[in-house]
Amino acid sequence: MSPTSHLALLNLLIGDIQGGLGPFLGTWLAETAQWSPTRIGLVTSLSGIGVLLLSGPFGALVDRLGRPRLLIAISCAAILAGTLLLLPARGFWLVLAAQSLAAAGGTLLLLAVTSLTLGMVGKQAFPRQQGRNQAFNHIGILAAAGLIALGTPYWGAAVSLWVLGAMAAAAIVATVTMPRHSWECRRSFGWEDHEGDDAPHRSATRQVLRNGRLLVLAVALALFQLGNGGMLSLLGQKLVAVSSSGTGWTATYVMVAQLTMVPVAYFAGSLADRRGRRWLLVVACLALPLRAALCAFIDDAHWLIAAEILDGIASGIIGVAVPVVVADLTWKSGRTQTALGTVNAIQGAGGAVSAWYGGLAQAWLGWPGAFLALGVAGVAATVMVFWLHATAEENPRRKRRTRVSATVEPQQA
Repeated sequence: MSPTSHLALLNLLIGDIQGGLGPFLGTWLAETAQWSPTRIGLVTSLSGIGVLLLSGPFGALVDRLGRPRLLIAISCAAILAGTLLLLPARGFWLVLAAQSLAAAGGTLLLLAVTSLTLGMVGKQAFPRQQGRNQAFNHIGILAAAGLIALGTPYWGAAVSLWVLGAMAAAAIVATVTMPRHSWECRRSFGWEDHEGDDAPHRSATRQVLRNGRLLVLAVALALFQLGNGGMLSLLGQKLVAVSSSGTGWTATYVMVAQLTMVPVAYFAGSLADRRGRRWLLVVACLALPLRAALCAFIDDAHWLIAAEILDGIASGIIGVAVPVVVADLTWKSGRTQTALGTVNAIQGAGGAVSAWYGGLAQAWLGWPGAFLALGVAGVAATVMVFWLHATAEENPRRKRRTRVSATVEPQQA
């Protein structure tokens, strides 16, 4: 099996495990331990806050250690351990520790896989490979959801833990069996692999994080997640209020969004090279207010499928474009994953307060006003993305002009 095939298999297996049990945690605790929504929400919030604080330091660890395969195996082992600990867990602190361990493993896993991808294919091929990574990632999520849906009637809510644990174990095997020399260490740091025998200078963390365009990107993503993070949950609550099948339609919307993300992610990588990174981000951000408008003014559950197609388009693009833009802005600094971890933490903070923001807007403005308030965050994110100036790597026309001038000048000489 080729190294890129190993990478595709790895992304297929880790698709559903990066956040631990994620949306299945509440179902598991409510069914097996009779936990209240308030108690479940507290565990989820506390573990989420802890992961946000760890994201930047984990990125620095990936950059400093330079062992992405080892870190991937450790991450999957942490997810597996956290998942298995939830089986006997009933007390608050044990559940919090187990979920925090799994969520921390998922955070480190995302950064380590990005580092491995860079080290394997290099910067020029990174956009296309990142698109393939995300496509297989979403296929893995769909496959896991299908297995859980099929197994739940026979084995109950515990099937979600067994599926997640099995995928984590299989991901460890896929990582260990990957060819040892399939990636290049310097590229995984954000350096070229032909810059000499000595290690290049690594930029100071403070210098990298002061990059103005990186800060604009982080703020734009935080605004995007502020509008996007809680929209599906709010839509499910609206459907409960206006129809009798809110839960069933919410599950359908999740599947629709994931199915949309597969082709969008696959082609987003090549479009990032041909059309530029910034315009992809603009499309993703503009999809959010359009989705919010549909959710605000349409009550028919069938027509609202269009809103979740927009969700799939936006989220599919974001998953591909953000690591690529961060790599562009930090290349040759040796701090690419440090920057990506920090950006992920900032955008995660926006997502963490999205449900609260949407709920508060609903209490004050009603259902249409709540969705429009979430859409305003998307408009603000679009404005911020327009501030990102295209780099040479992002501008296809500039790249073509550079290649043409490089071929013409020697002939004139």
